[in-house]
Amino acid sequence: MTLTLGSALDAGLTAVVAEQPDALLFATVSGAHLYGFPSRDSDVDLRGVHLLPVEQLIGLREPEETRSRMWDRDGVEMDLVTHDLRKFARLMLRRNGYVLEQLTSPLVVHTTGTHAELCALVPEVLTVHHAHHYRGFAGTQWRLFESSGELKPLLYTYRALLTGVHLMRSGEVQAHLPTLVGEVAEAPARLPDLVAAKEAAEHGNAESAVEDVRAEVEALHGVLDAAQAASGLADATRAHDALHDLVVRARIGAL
Repeated sequence: MTLTLGSALDAGLTAVVAEQPDALLFATVSGAHLYGFPSRDSDVDLRGVHLLPVEQLIGLREPEETRSRMWDRDGVEMDLVTHDLRKFARLMLRRNGYVLEQLTSPLVVHTTGTHAELCALVPEVLTVHHAHHYRGFAGTQWRLFESSGELKPLLYTYRALLTGVHLMRSGEVQAHLPTLVGEVAEAPARLPDLVAAKEAAEHGNAESAVEDVRAEVEALHGVLDAAQAASGLADATRAHDALHDLVVRARIGAL
């Protein structure tokens, strides 16, 4: 999928990629744009992988494996986070659904052959234990909703649980909430209305009764538990050697 954020913003993101000090192997858009419920004032979460030069890895200085920056560009708040390829590969092996969403995001700003190779390894990385990531993330967002009453963490809660259920059943990383509503039969009927409300205000309050959404969230936790128990996904990742070889080849190829 090509970017649909608007031609001016697309051009700005391309410029951001070109400005990075080391080559990017990929850059994608994550966050609310990926999840399918951006607001008019949503920031743009740009995620990717950079490749450090060999000399930065073999000397005495600690390498900058993760780079993070937030700034305003033409009135749009940008949030950029990139990891060196080796660190990203290690994160992939830690049953981290978040980095797999970044890797497989269809909102691609920049790509390379290495990006394609990483994507091809996703099925070998996925395990039944990735359900723990989505269960934990949903719990964190639910607590934020309880304390703030804001719609954003409530939607993040629903999205995480539905992504986890879909992943356990299909082996596919799908982070787009409107798509998940059509794919997961147990998705609450109120979700399209909540998505529409989120589009109007980034930090608006949820209008739904807390007890009603609590019951739905608790039910989805049960659905995720059942989907994990019945999942055909592997018990352990099978991609360690392939990721090791990929990191070595990419680093040597950059010499």
